[in-house]
Amino acid sequence: MSRPGQLSHASLEQAAHWYVRLQAPGGALEQLRWQTWVAQSPEHLAAWQYVQRVSQRFAPLLEQPHGASRALRSSRRQTLKTLLVLGVGSTLAWGTWRHSPLPRLASGWSADYATANGETRDALLTDGSHVWLNALSALDVRFDAAQRLLRLRFGEVLIDTAKDPNRPFLVDTEQGRLQALGTRFSVVQGDEHTQLTVFEGRVRVSTLNPHPRIVDTGQQLTFTRNHFNTASVASPAREAWSRGVLLADNLPLGELIAELNRYSPGHLGCDPAVAQLPVMGSFPLKDSDQALHLLQAALPIRVERPMPWWVSVGPQ
Repeated sequence: MSRPGQLSHASLEQAAHWYVRLQAPGGALEQLRWQTWVAQSPEHLAAWQYVQRVSQRFAPLLEQPHGASRALRSSRRQTLKTLLVLGVGSTLAWGTWRHSPLPRLASGWSADYATANGETRDALLTDGSHVWLNALSALDVRFDAAQRLLRLRFGEVLIDTAKDPNRPFLVDTEQGRLQALGTRFSVVQGDEHTQLTVFEGRVRVSTLNPHPRIVDTGQQLTFTRNHFNTASVASPAREAWSRGVLLADNLPLGELIAELNRYSPGHLGCDPAVAQLPVMGSFPLKDSDQALHLLQAALPIRVERPMPWWVSVGPQ
């Protein structure tokens, strides 16, 4: 699960701080201070809800009959009561839901192919084409006698198309339609744009813009519904993830951490103070601990773990 993009690093860290403090008995005063903090702003409430959602992944680990677990369970009961008082079912809560990744992820439950946090998947389609889905992605397949159509709902897909001169191979995103011309390529569905990277062959891109674009081998293009950005050199990173590798070539640390977060069962956050540090190298996508160890050895950063499932990267 990715965190809602509108929440600040500071609010998320404060919410995690409160979660840790509430694991230990603190009395009514501590509960009152926490409730006051949550009620201060919609962002605090949204950050607290996010911490709760992430923690639910680890709930089975907290069911051991020792004091800390009992205190945490008690804290959770109080949390539920307070969130009800603050209006989880209110317009505010709906706004948090609507602008978070959850509705989009829920839409993937009905997709033909979908992946969860930390999961990748590859499949051989009926025409012989091969597709790889990155973490947190959803894809529909609609093949008939006239065409082969994929619809990328969200996330990223790498495609190696099979030849079929009688049926074009098409990929639809929210921003346009791609037609493969004997091709190996990747497609990323962003919030407001599509990114296309062509490794072999060519791809025709059609949008609301009346002039389609042809993207050649070794090119990368980002586009919206009516605008094409300038094509750039294809990034090998858009293919390396299918092999479990995260490639960084002057990639900002914040973007690298966000990518690792897609493969982490918990939360990985990056302080804005270090988010623009450039990163070079290759990192294991599915071993975030090792990746963070490598990053900490190479950069002036500090990795903090206030909880086993909550990791924050900040200045040294």
